Amino acid sequence: MILVTGAAGFIGSHLVARLLADGHQVAGLDNLDPFYARELKEQNLSGVRLNPAFRFHEGDIRDAACLDRAATGSGERVDVIVHLAAKANVRVSFAEPKVFHDVNVVGTRRVLELAGDQGVSRVILGSSSSIYGLNPHVPWSEDETDLRPISPYAKTKLEAEQAGRELAASHPIRVTALRFFNVYGPGQRPDLAIAKFCRLLSAGEPLPFYGDGSTGRDYTYIDDIVDGIVRALDFDGAGFAAFNLGNHFPVTLAELVATLGSMLGVEPQLDHQPEQPGDVPRTWANIDQARRWLDWQPRTSLVDGLNAYRAWLSDAPRRMNAAR
Repeated sequence: MILVTGAAGFIGSHLVARLLADGHQVAGLDNLDPFYARELKEQNLSGVRLNPAFRFHEGDIRDAACLDRAATGSGERVDVIVHLAAKANVRVSFAEPKVFHDVNVVGTRRVLELAGDQGVSRVILGSSSSIYGLNPHVPWSEDETDLRPISPYAKTKLEAEQAGRELAASHPIRVTALRFFNVYGPGQRPDLAIAKFCRLLSAGEPLPFYGDGSTGRDYTYIDDIVDGIVRALDFDGAGFAAFNLGNHFPVTLAELVATLGSMLGVEPQLDHQPEQPGDVPRTWANIDQARRWLDWQPRTSLVDGLNAYRAWLSDAPRRMNAAR
């Protein structure tokens, strides 16, 4: 049995569908946080709700009793936990640093305590490229020690990784942290850049354009991220390990806006604004370790991924309105 926290979220729901398709028994836990519409999270799970191999639990990772019910409620022993539940908006984290610490650090420790108590053999932690922060040595590699997180969110993800290291050092549990780089695709959070830009471009509204457009992001398609998580299930290396999952090249904000405008047949109107707190100049993944140890590499180009996202949106236009 695999327990997935954050199962109704963007990455979590895609992972649950993949695990079920691969024949796994899956328990999902999610508190359906109101940061964005509950309806969208319900939609994320609509395709798996009736699968007899899936059991969903609504609850909070900070609640030890709730975690225990999710892990034991199916009557089967949980052998693997994939921990994806988190507060995940960099800018909001500046306004709510205590909440982000409570969920991302305290909540993660609750999940890791459950793993130790239940004798789980493996924990996969959803981490983030944001932990590298202002480190200038790009592309970033996992053995980089000069980590410079510059937002409360980024700091909480680094602390969560440290909690995973501590668990692996004190228990016979393999802990693997996967550092996700700018994940996008069908079902992504409505506050993320690609979703927001598609919505605004389609409505003929101006785009918030921060800085001079030179900031770069290593956009990575959701199917590639899920494939990396699945491959990490079989990783048999050290007690604690970290891997970058990224597309291994940055795309500038200006390039992204131009590509989306061309794809949608719209001339972008730009609302120029100053750079935002917590924004880093670029994210850029060195994925040599993931290639070597997980036999993983991204397979989806930015254009193909954006076209897949556009097709998903056009298949159900109401998603655009629900995301407002």
